[in-house]
Amino acid sequence: MTSRARLAAFLDQPKVRTAILWVILFNAVILGIETSSEAMEVAGPLILTLDRICLAIFTLEIAAKLYAHGGRFFRDGWNIFDFVIVGISLIPATQGLSVLRALRILRVLRVMSTAPRLRRVVEGFVTALPGMGSVFLLMGIIFYIGAVMATKLFGAAFPEWFGSLGKSAYSLFQVMTLESWSMGIVRPVMEVYPHAWAFFVPFILLTTFAVVNLLVGLIVNSMQDAHSEEDNLRTDTYRDEVLSRLEAIEKRLP
Repeated sequence: MTSRARLAAFLDQPKVRTAILWVILFNAVILGIETSSEAMEVAGPLILTLDRICLAIFTLEIAAKLYAHGGRFFRDGWNIFDFVIVGISLIPATQGLSVLRALRILRVLRVMSTAPRLRRVVEGFVTALPGMGSVFLLMGIIFYIGAVMATKLFGAAFPEWFGSLGKSAYSLFQVMTLESWSMGIVRPVMEVYPHAWAFFVPFILLTTFAVVNLLVGLIVNSMQDAHSEEDNLRTDTYRDEVLSRLEAIEKRLP
């Protein structure tokens, strides 16, 4: 076994992955503590040192994976994800790039690449994106129609909510989320337009209870499919292992 193969086997061990996961979680706590001015006054140098140590561990991990896997490293989407996250953290946070200092918290997202269950959730979500695109297009059409109608119907009396297409779309988004939709928007509108409920109630039924639940259904189905694929892969792997053992036993028989 070559040194690259031994290093790749070492990095794939559950103990190593668990250790990296704990470093990620510890680094997340450190980054949260950095937001406290009191904590930075008391132990600022220590906190920054611990943060640099975590970043050094992440950098060594990526470098080790690059050496172990070579060009195959970039064939895995999760490896590319880790590479980008760590690369952003390595960029110096100068005055013009001070926002990159805040982006260091993105390292916490590496939990998704080290925790199999979280990775399955993300893969299911990504699989659902094509179907979600169609639903978002439908949602956009509904919002555009609703915003045009609301602007024409209620814009004159309520310009702060429905005075323009953008304001109407934002107000309808608030209505869709059911955040203060009745007492905050609909009832005041109904004081001027008593039959306004005939517009808002069907809009809520169509968007909140139909289209949004359709999105949830797509995501759930995608996650179930991803889970089924993982179970099938595990079953196939176990079957191949059993068959290989049986073949080895047959070869030993006289």
